[in-house]
Amino acid sequence: MASRSLDPAAVARTIETLCRRVEKRFPDSGLARVCGELDRVARRTAATVAWIERPILPLRVATVLLAVLMVAGLVVSVAALRPAARPVSVTELVQGLESGINDLLFVGAAIFFLVTIESRIKRRRALRAIHELRAIAHVIDMHQLTKDPEWVLDRGRETGVLQPRTMSRFELSRYLDYCSEALSLTGKVAALYIEGFQDPVALQAVNEVEDLTTGLSRKIWQKLMILYAIGEEPSPPAA
Repeated sequence: MASRSLDPAAVARTIETLCRRVEKRFPDSGLARVCGELDRVARRTAATVAWIERPILPLRVATVLLAVLMVAGLVVSVAALRPAARPVSVTELVQGLESGINDLLFVGAAIFFLVTIESRIKRRRALRAIHELRAIAHVIDMHQLTKDPEWVLDRGRETGVLQPRTMSRFELSRYLDYCSEALSLTGKVAALYIEGFQDPVALQAVNEVEDLTTGLSRKIWQKLMILYAIGEEPSPPAA
Protein backbone atom coordinates (compact mmCIF):
# COMPACT_ATOMS: atom_id res chain seq x y z
CA MET A 1 0.00 0.00 0.00
CA ALA A 2 1.37 3.41 -0.96
CA SER A 3 2.27 5.80 1.83
CA ARG A 4 -0.19 8.63 2.38
CA SER A 5 2.19 10.89 4.29
CA LEU A 6 5.15 12.99 3.24
CA ASP A 7 8.61 11.64 3.99
CA PRO A 8 10.87 14.44 5.33
CA ALA A 9 13.97 12.61 4.09
CA ALA A 10 12.53 12.27 0.58
CA VAL A 11 11.56 15.95 0.48
CA ALA A 12 15.05 16.92 1.65
CA ARG A 13 16.67 14.74 -1.04
CA THR A 14 14.50 16.30 -3.73
CA ILE A 15 15.50 19.79 -2.60
CA GLU A 16 19.16 18.79 -2.53
CA THR A 17 18.87 17.52 -6.11
CA LEU A 18 17.24 20.79 -7.18
CA CYS A 19 20.08 22.73 -5.55
CA ARG A 20 22.65 20.76 -7.54
CA ARG A 21 20.74 21.33 -10.78
CA VAL A 22 20.47 25.09 -10.19
CA GLU A 23 24.12 25.39 -9.16
CA LYS A 24 25.23 23.42 -12.19
CA ARG A 25 23.33 25.54 -14.71
CA PHE A 26 23.36 28.92 -12.90
CA PRO A 27 26.45 28.91 -10.64
CA ASP A 28 26.75 31.69 -8.05
CA SER A 29 23.27 32.97 -8.92
CA GLY A 30 20.77 34.40 -6.44
CA LEU A 31 18.45 31.49 -7.13
CA ALA A 32 21.22 29.04 -6.24
CA ARG A 33 21.71 30.81 -2.91
CA VAL A 34 18.02 30.82 -2.00
CA CYS A 35 17.77 27.13 -2.96
CA GLY A 36 20.70 26.47 -0.64
CA GLU A 37 18.82 28.23 2.15
CA LEU A 38 15.73 26.13 1.43
CA ASP A 39 17.93 23.03 1.60
CA ARG A 40 19.26 24.04 5.04
CA VAL A 41 15.72 24.72 6.28
CA ALA A 42 14.51 21.35 4.98
CA ARG A 43 17.33 19.54 6.79
CA ARG A 44 16.31 21.21 10.06
CA THR A 45 12.65 20.46 9.43
CA ALA A 46 12.95 16.71 10.08
CA ALA A 47 14.30 17.33 13.59
CA THR A 48 11.73 20.05 14.28
CA VAL A 49 8.82 17.87 13.10
CA ALA A 50 10.07 14.97 15.26
CA TRP A 51 10.23 17.29 18.28
CA ILE A 52 6.69 18.57 17.64
CA GLU A 53 5.27 15.06 17.31
CA ARG A 54 7.04 13.81 20.45
CA PRO A 55 5.16 14.36 23.76
CA ILE A 56 6.82 16.65 26.31
CA LEU A 57 6.69 14.19 29.20
CA PRO A 58 8.00 16.48 32.01
CA LEU A 59 5.39 19.08 31.08
CA ARG A 60 2.62 16.47 31.00
CA VAL A 61 3.61 15.10 34.41
CA ALA A 62 3.74 18.60 35.87
CA THR A 63 0.32 19.37 34.36
CA VAL A 64 -1.28 16.26 35.86
CA LEU A 65 0.23 16.96 39.30
CA LEU A 66 -0.93 20.59 39.33
CA ALA A 67 -4.42 19.61 38.17
CA VAL A 68 -4.68 16.98 40.90
CA LEU A 69 -3.50 19.49 43.51
CA MET A 70 -6.07 22.08 42.44
CA VAL A 71 -8.92 19.58 42.45
CA ALA A 72 -7.80 18.22 45.82
CA GLY A 73 -7.64 21.77 47.21
CA LEU A 74 -11.17 22.45 46.01
CA VAL A 75 -12.46 19.22 47.54
CA VAL A 76 -10.77 19.99 50.88
CA SER A 77 -12.24 23.48 50.88
CA VAL A 78 -15.74 22.13 50.28
CA ALA A 79 -15.32 19.44 52.94
CA ALA A 80 -14.17 22.01 55.48
CA LEU A 81 -17.43 23.88 55.26
CA ARG A 82 -19.65 23.46 58.34
CA PRO A 83 -23.42 23.76 58.19
CA ALA A 84 -24.66 26.82 59.99
CA ALA A 85 -26.42 26.35 63.32
CA ARG A 86 -29.14 28.77 62.27
CA PRO A 87 -31.34 28.59 59.18
CA VAL A 88 -29.63 29.90 56.04
CA SER A 89 -31.34 32.75 54.26
CA VAL A 90 -31.95 32.75 50.52
CA THR A 91 -29.39 35.54 50.06
CA GLU A 92 -26.69 33.61 51.89
CA LEU A 93 -27.51 30.46 49.91
CA VAL A 94 -27.23 32.32 46.60
CA GLN A 95 -23.94 33.88 47.67
CA GLY A 96 -22.58 30.48 48.67
CA LEU A 97 -23.62 28.91 45.37
CA GLU A 98 -22.11 31.81 43.44
CA SER A 99 -18.84 31.45 45.29
CA GLY A 100 -18.75 27.71 44.64
CA ILE A 101 -19.50 28.16 40.93
CA ASN A 102 -16.75 30.78 40.65
CA ASP A 103 -14.29 28.40 42.29
CA LEU A 104 -15.27 25.61 39.89
CA LEU A 105 -14.90 27.91 36.88
CA PHE A 106 -11.50 29.10 38.08
CA VAL A 107 -10.23 25.55 38.60
CA GLY A 108 -11.66 24.47 35.25
CA ALA A 109 -10.00 27.38 33.44
CA ALA A 110 -6.69 26.67 35.19
CA ILE A 111 -6.81 22.98 34.23
CA PHE A 112 -7.68 23.88 30.62
CA PHE A 113 -4.70 26.25 30.50
CA LEU A 114 -2.38 23.55 31.82
CA VAL A 115 -3.71 20.89 29.44
CA THR A 116 -3.29 23.10 26.36
CA ILE A 117 0.10 24.61 27.21
CA GLU A 118 1.97 21.83 25.39
CA SER A 119 0.02 22.45 22.19
CA ARG A 120 0.69 26.18 22.42
CA ILE A 121 4.44 25.62 22.83
CA LYS A 122 4.52 23.31 19.79
CA ARG A 123 2.28 25.67 17.81
CA ARG A 124 4.63 28.59 18.46
CA ARG A 125 7.61 26.63 17.18
CA ALA A 126 5.73 25.39 14.13
CA LEU A 127 4.47 28.87 13.24
CA ARG A 128 7.97 30.28 13.52
CA ALA A 129 9.26 27.68 11.06
CA ILE A 130 6.29 28.16 8.70
CA HIS A 131 6.88 31.92 8.70
CA GLU A 132 10.47 31.26 7.61
CA LEU A 133 9.18 29.23 4.66
CA ARG A 134 6.77 32.01 3.73
CA ALA A 135 9.71 34.42 3.59
CA ILE A 136 11.67 32.02 1.37
CA ALA A 137 8.72 31.81 -1.04
CA HIS A 138 8.71 35.59 -1.39
CA VAL A 139 12.47 35.61 -2.01
CA ILE A 140 12.07 33.01 -4.77
CA ASP A 141 9.38 35.19 -6.32
CA MET A 142 11.74 38.18 -6.25
CA HIS A 143 14.26 36.25 -8.35
CA GLN A 144 11.74 35.56 -11.13
CA LEU A 145 10.13 39.01 -11.23
CA THR A 146 12.52 40.51 -13.76
CA LYS A 147 12.76 37.37 -15.91
CA ASP A 148 10.67 38.60 -18.83
CA PRO A 149 9.88 36.10 -21.65
CA GLU A 150 10.16 38.93 -24.18
CA TRP A 151 13.93 39.00 -23.62
CA VAL A 152 14.32 36.47 -26.38
CA LEU A 153 12.32 38.59 -28.83
CA ASP A 154 14.94 41.35 -28.63
CA ARG A 155 12.33 44.10 -28.64
CA GLY A 156 13.43 47.66 -27.91
CA ARG A 157 16.56 48.73 -26.11
CA GLU A 158 17.81 47.99 -22.60
CA THR A 159 17.47 50.83 -20.09
CA GLY A 160 20.83 50.04 -18.52
CA VAL A 161 19.26 49.89 -15.07
CA LEU A 162 19.21 46.10 -14.88
CA GLN A 163 22.11 43.79 -15.57
CA PRO A 164 22.52 42.69 -19.20
CA ARG A 165 19.97 40.01 -20.08
CA THR A 166 21.94 37.26 -21.72
CA MET A 167 19.82 34.17 -21.13
CA SER A 168 18.68 32.15 -24.12
CA ARG A 169 15.11 30.91 -24.43
CA PHE A 170 16.14 27.52 -23.07
CA GLU A 171 18.08 29.02 -20.13
CA LEU A 172 15.21 31.31 -19.24
CA SER A 173 12.76 28.40 -19.33
CA ARG A 174 15.06 26.40 -17.05
CA TYR A 175 15.38 29.31 -14.62
CA LEU A 176 11.63 29.83 -14.41
CA ASP A 177 11.03 26.09 -14.07
CA TYR A 178 13.53 25.90 -11.21
CA CYS A 179 11.71 28.76 -9.48
CA SER A 180 8.42 26.90 -9.84
CA GLU A 181 9.93 23.69 -8.44
CA ALA A 182 11.45 25.57 -5.51
CA LEU A 183 8.08 27.13 -4.68
CA SER A 184 6.34 23.76 -4.84
CA LEU A 185 8.94 22.20 -2.54
CA THR A 186 8.60 25.10 -0.13
CA GLY A 187 4.91 24.24 0.21
CA LYS A 188 5.79 20.56 0.75
CA VAL A 189 8.20 21.43 3.56
CA ALA A 190 5.48 23.51 5.21
CA ALA A 191 3.04 20.59 4.95
CA LEU A 192 5.42 18.40 6.97
CA TYR A 193 4.56 20.37 10.11
CA ILE A 194 0.95 19.19 10.16
CA GLU A 195 1.58 15.53 9.31
CA GLY A 196 1.53 14.56 12.99
CA PHE A 197 0.39 17.80 14.61
CA GLN A 198 -3.31 18.42 14.02
CA ASP A 199 -3.45 21.99 15.26
CA PRO A 200 -6.02 24.25 13.53
CA VAL A 201 -3.85 27.38 13.75
CA ALA A 202 -0.81 25.59 12.28
CA LEU A 203 -3.04 24.00 9.62
CA GLN A 204 -4.32 27.41 8.57
CA ALA A 205 -0.75 28.78 8.39
CA VAL A 206 0.34 25.86 6.20
CA ASN A 207 -2.68 26.33 3.92
CA GLU A 208 -1.73 29.99 3.55
CA VAL A 209 1.82 29.06 2.53
CA GLU A 210 0.53 26.49 0.03
CA ASP A 211 -1.91 29.04 -1.41
CA LEU A 212 0.95 31.54 -1.67
CA THR A 213 3.31 29.15 -3.44
CA THR A 214 0.55 27.97 -5.78
CA GLY A 215 -0.31 31.54 -6.72
CA LEU A 216 3.33 32.46 -7.32
CA SER A 217 3.87 29.32 -9.40
CA ARG A 218 0.84 30.24 -11.49
CA LYS A 219 2.51 33.53 -12.43
CA ILE A 220 5.66 31.65 -13.45
CA TRP A 221 3.72 29.22 -15.62
CA GLN A 222 2.05 32.12 -17.38
CA LYS A 223 5.54 33.32 -18.32
CA LEU A 224 6.51 29.83 -19.43
CA MET A 225 3.43 29.58 -21.66
CA ILE A 226 4.40 32.85 -23.32
CA LEU A 227 7.97 31.64 -23.67
CA TYR A 228 6.95 28.35 -25.29
CA ALA A 229 4.66 30.23 -27.69
CA ILE A 230 7.51 32.41 -28.97
CA GLY A 231 8.89 29.77 -31.26
CA GLU A 232 11.25 26.88 -31.54
CA GLU A 233 14.88 27.12 -30.52
CA PRO A 234 17.39 24.28 -30.53
CA SER A 235 18.17 23.43 -26.95
CA PRO A 236 20.09 20.81 -24.98
CA PRO A 237 18.24 18.23 -22.87
CA ALA A 238 16.69 19.55 -19.66
CA ALA A 239 18.45 18.82 -16.39
